Amino acid sequence: MNRFTMRLTKSVLSMAFAAAGLALLPLALPTGHAMAQTKGGTLSGIVQPEPPILVSAMNSQAPTQYVAGKIYQGLLTYSPDLKPQPELAKSWTISPDGLTYTFELQKGVKWHDGKPFTSADVVFSIDKLLRDVHVRTRAVINKYMASIRAVNDSTVEIKLKEPFPPFISMFETGTMPMMPKHLYEGTDYRNNPANQKPVGTGPFMFKEWKKGAYIKLAKNPNYWKAGKPYLDELVFYVIPDSASRAVAFEKGDVQVLRGGDVDNVDVKRLRALPNVEYTTKGWELFSPMASMLLNERKPPFDNVKVRQAVMHVLNRKMIVNNIFFGMGKPAVSPFSSTTLFFDKNMPEYDFNLKKARELVKASGVDVGKYPVKILSTSYGANWDRLDEYVKQMLEQIGFKVSIESADAGTWSARVSNWEFDLTTTYTYQYGDPALGVERLYVTRNIVKGTPFAKRAGLQQSEGG
Repeated sequence: MNRFTMRLTKSVLSMAFAAAGLALLPLALPTGHAMAQTKGGTLSGIVQPEPPILVSAMNSQAPTQYVAGKIYQGLLTYSPDLKPQPELAKSWTISPDGLTYTFELQKGVKWHDGKPFTSADVVFSIDKLLRDVHVRTRAVINKYMASIRAVNDSTVEIKLKEPFPPFISMFETGTMPMMPKHLYEGTDYRNNPANQKPVGTGPFMFKEWKKGAYIKLAKNPNYWKAGKPYLDELVFYVIPDSASRAVAFEKGDVQVLRGGDVDNVDVKRLRALPNVEYTTKGWELFSPMASMLLNERKPPFDNVKVRQAVMHVLNRKMIVNNIFFGMGKPAVSPFSSTTLFFDKNMPEYDFNLKKARELVKASGVDVGKYPVKILSTSYGANWDRLDEYVKQMLEQIGFKVSIESADAGTWSARVSNWEFDLTTTYTYQYGDPALGVERLYVTRNIVKGTPFAKRAGLQQSEGG
């Protein structure tokens, strides 16, 4: 899909700009392959950049979710209008007071190693493993969940401390993936050998990962959905160079592209090729928004006027039109325009070099004394160009700037441990601000160990 929804937020607190609901989501794929849903065969795609791990409980970066979403499953999935649909839970009820959720599980579901999937796995996944390793999910569980119990082997009951309507939207694979209790109970979750050979309940099973080259998944012959999957194998190629990724698609070496797999400059040409299908559908739940993170724990970004200067020095329309080739739009709010509670009437920071210089002067900070390193995101040429542009613009108002390269794992570790000056990223909104936006702003979510919490550091300053 090519949905690069470029969104720019006005918040100086943790963002100088929010720039992307990056999504060239699937599918550019030749008609007659997966579209015909014929039995058998191999579908080849690209994973960009290479994920640090294939377990979505441990890592929610887009490359991980892209591959892991074929291995693991949640209790529910969601329609394009974000309505919950059956997955590992065949049905569910919510009590009139909104406090009790009861899930009836599918019959005959097995883990890839042949062990049965039961309510014990659900209780363990939500109450133990995810509460420990999944910071975004843990924040909601700790605040709202009173208890979870297995009523019997196929029934799970969750009680909340108070009503939380977005709770029903949390049961997808990236937020609450079901994990095998028999492989993880009593172990060091983060260093469990099963993380290297993931075992799920999904349509495809882990087959092989040749680092720097490809990830292969094989058809689950005992998949609980009759007649599926259609394909025998999925291959995700790791191709660092964006031009080479485009050539691989043109030659037919890969048959599917998603958001960010190729440089935006190549999209128009590739979608015009014969027998290529192009769609912008599929990112309704995620509605990604990109942001610039400023580390507010140290100079120069601990000063609100300096942060405001950064807001004014970036030309968001130019970023959308020239760096991302028109595939997106400036944002006016931390809420994506495709989600609930979006307000298009938010005040905006205009592009104003003069005002930016005045703010730096008024701050009293000699920004040249504090060299700034931009930590690159490794998501491709579009983002590399963005880093170069930010560097050039900051230098115009007195900063000394350099760029550090990083792969996806290094970026995640550095941001998780607050070891950065400035970086850009994009985050998923998950259908409701209480799930996707709040976590980036509330002070109780200033925690180390995840790049998906409130990473910038400071509490909101008055006027900031």
